[in-house]
Amino acid sequence: MTKKKRILSGMRPTGPLHLGNLHGALSNWIKMQEEYDCFFFIADWHALTSDYEKTGKISLYSSEMMIDWLGAGLSPEKSSLFIQSNIKEHAELFLILSMITPVPWLERNPTYKDQIVQLSNKDLSTFGFLGYPVLQAADIIIYKADGVPVGVDQVPHVEITREIARRFNYLYGEVFPEPKAILTETPKILGLDRRKMSKSYNNAIYLSDSAKDIATKISRMITDPNRARKNDPGDPDVCNVFDFHKRYSDQNTINTINEECRKAGIGCVDCKKIMSKNLINFIKPVYEKREYYKAKPDLVKSIFMDGSEKARKVARQTMAEVREAVKI
Repeated sequence: MTKKKRILSGMRPTGPLHLGNLHGALSNWIKMQEEYDCFFFIADWHALTSDYEKTGKISLYSSEMMIDWLGAGLSPEKSSLFIQSNIKEHAELFLILSMITPVPWLERNPTYKDQIVQLSNKDLSTFGFLGYPVLQAADIIIYKADGVPVGVDQVPHVEITREIARRFNYLYGEVFPEPKAILTETPKILGLDRRKMSKSYNNAIYLSDSAKDIATKISRMITDPNRARKNDPGDPDVCNVFDFHKRYSDQNTINTINEECRKAGIGCVDCKKIMSKNLINFIKPVYEKREYYKAKPDLVKSIFMDGSEKARKVARQTMAEVREAVKI
């Protein structure tokens, strides 16, 4: 029997998950459960890199993320689901790796530069923020992951991990495989205002939103800005609602909306109602499964405790090898 290759990935608990998260990382993870030995973790230590001044909600967001993951379809039978801070070995390996990682490797990280600009309202001139790729490397190689599922913009993160693993092996002997980036499709989901869907923009539809919440949000969506009245012809190509139709409606509905909008045969209000109904039908299984787990907090906690124990066994074995290699 061929041994499954191992993958690892995580998410920072910085707020509730939305449709962009579902169609991006989560949908890929769910598919990968059938093919790989999967380790997925809630990166609560990583949340500290940018939110170290306000830590009160990290625990709440972590709990909500557990429910979101299970509701979306991550399975404790198929994957090891755990919380980063439960595995103290991550911190130990991070410390050792930080001793051998050149500062210029971190300073040239494109994400570091981008985040400094995007989060200019926060003081990110900290060792933790500069060094988060080292912690990320520890997260990955402590499980000797063969691959990391990422979008193309995240490939530099994996490359830094490969460089750090390579340097450790050069200095102390072969302990770590060099993980490869597994490129995954990460479609850009636009928010209610046609910007990228994001918690910070307050334009997201969350996995925890009820049918009523979704209907209300869709009713406020921006449509064709040049269509002021119902009898004005519209242009679906510039309409955010039509983008949602293309994802959540069947092809016959898409074709009909496309044709009727262009000749003012359907108004924006009715168009939104049709799309809203289809989106609610799409998200209903996730929402219902999420509600099931929400009502069983002890079960959710036990799932992640069991997953943490599985992860801890692997991490402890790796750290025994690391200590022997480093001779401390």
